[in-house]
Amino acid sequence: QVQLVESGGGWVQPGGSLRLSCAASGTFFRVYAMGWYRQGPGKQRELVALISGDIRVANSVKGRFTISRDNAKNAVYLQMNSLKAEDTAVYYCNAMISTSGAPNDYWGQGTQVTVSS
Repeated sequence: QVQLVESGGGWVQPGGSLRLSCAASGTFFRVYAMGWYRQGPGKQRELVALISGDIRVANSVKGRFTISRDNAKNAVYLQMNSLKAEDTAVYYCNAMISTSGAPNDYWGQGTQVTVSS
């Protein structure tokens, strides 16, 4: 069974930084794209950043957030700098993982990020 385990959320003041981590565990053949989504209060889930063959970053976080990946650890990271109140959300790790045949979509349990003074 494949699991995505996240860590690194918490509370931070505006202007602060946090680093989120996510690692895939279990039995699988290959990890394709990995990324981060978020869902703020009363909002729909939205893409934050995605890394596969290239990197996609939402305009709202461009220049402040950096996504990176360690393929040897099947892990993805999100370095979040200059955090703003509007970045407050539950952040979800996402990955396309193949256990056999075509890849499937997997989600982490979510980690809360709260930015406030």
